[in-house]
Amino acid sequence: MTERFAGGDLTAFERVNEWVFDLDNTLYPADSNLFAQVDQRMGGFIAEFLGVPFEQARRVQKDYYYRYGTTLSGLMHEHKVPPEAFMDYVHDIDLSPISAAPELAAAIEALPGRKFIFTNGSVAHATRVCDKLGLTHLFDGVFDIQASGYVPKPKLECYNAFLEAHGVHPRQAAMFEDLPHNLEAPHALGMATVLVRSSFHDHPSQRAIDAWDFLPAHIHHYTEDLAAFVSAVNAHLASRS
Repeated sequence: MTERFAGGDLTAFERVNEWVFDLDNTLYPADSNLFAQVDQRMGGFIAEFLGVPFEQARRVQKDYYYRYGTTLSGLMHEHKVPPEAFMDYVHDIDLSPISAAPELAAAIEALPGRKFIFTNGSVAHATRVCDKLGLTHLFDGVFDIQASGYVPKPKLECYNAFLEAHGVHPRQAAMFEDLPHNLEAPHALGMATVLVRSSFHDHPSQRAIDAWDFLPAHIHHYTEDLAAFVSAVNAHLASRS
């Protein structure tokens, strides 16, 4: 897959001074199975809240995820679930599978301009994860699901809310994501887009990747190694300075 999609002209990053990163399965490798813990706890929360068997809860979970953008959005719409209780429960996970990522930290720190985390999770979860990775000090802000009024990615309103909240001009921004459909709105807004490989294929848009012969128009770059890719961007920018 890397050979099929490794191409891409890095000149678009010459206009970028706002760097936007998804959190889960993007800033840490999906192979750590960290988000798999969150995924399982979602099923557990639904089973307890609705009083149904776990297998049925998992079907509800995935149905809401596909139809509403996030499981939480579906639960709020269909069952008036209090979002704070849901987020606290599903993010109560073991972070031991991940550790400090000094190469990624150095690469992100070297990027010119501001850096943000833009997540469908919570600020608390992002902070815990980034503290473990050694990345927290690098970011100028975290835009989470609460900040968006619980309107999730991939909805365009969510991206517009992020841009407005932090004064980000989309044509000067780049978005890094592990979910292909979450890059459609950034592309439409004029952002440079980077798809980060994830082994956690939990959405139809991810499962479709195996059938790709080339990158879709809304995905400008694909990488299996975020630290290496960001380092390549830095090297390109340095060569143009």
